[in-house]
Amino acid sequence: MHLYLIRHGPAAPKDPRRWPDDAARPLTSPGVRKTRRAGIGFAREVPHLDRIGSSPARRTHQTAKLFAAAFAAPPRIELWSDLGPGASPGPILEHLRRTVRAPHAEVLLVGHQPGLEQLIGLALTGDSVPLSRFSKAGAAALEFSRAIRPGAARLEWLVTRSQLSAIGK
Repeated sequence: MHLYLIRHGPAAPKDPRRWPDDAARPLTSPGVRKTRRAGIGFAREVPHLDRIGSSPARRTHQTAKLFAAAFAAPPRIELWSDLGPGASPGPILEHLRRTVRAPHAEVLLVGHQPGLEQLIGLALTGDSVPLSRFSKAGAAALEFSRAIRPGAARLEWLVTRSQLSAIGK
C-alpha cells in the first residue's frame, strides 16, 4: 500500500470568539489558493488515489476536497475521527490495517500536527516519536510492502507545499 499524508492547508488563526469550536476554523483565502496549487502538483506526482481519509475538522476537510478536485477521477473522501486534532498514530494504523484490503492501494490521509509527524515515526520505526517537519499542505509518501503495522513502512518522499506548487505549474 502507498500511504500519502497531507497536513491541512494554511488556516485562520485560532480565535475562540469567531470559532468557539476549533474544528470549525477554515482555511484562509490565500490558504485555499495555495492548497489548490499544492493539490495540482500532488496529482501530477500521484496520478491515482483509491480513497481519501480526512479529519472531520473543517480546514482539513477543505484541504481534502481541494486535493481530490485535482484528480480527473476524484476519489471518495471519508471522514475519520481517528484523524482529528490530537489524534494518536496507533489507531490510525489500526484503522488502515482493518479497512485497506488491496495490497497496491493508494490512500491519502489529511490530518493535523503533531499526529502526522508521529504517524510517520510509528510507521517507519515502530515508535511514535516525530521524525519529520510538515509544512501546511506539505506531503509525505510511505510504502507498506507487506503488513500495515508499526515499523513496516519505507519513506518514499517528503515535500513542502511550495515544492508541490512548483510541480503543479
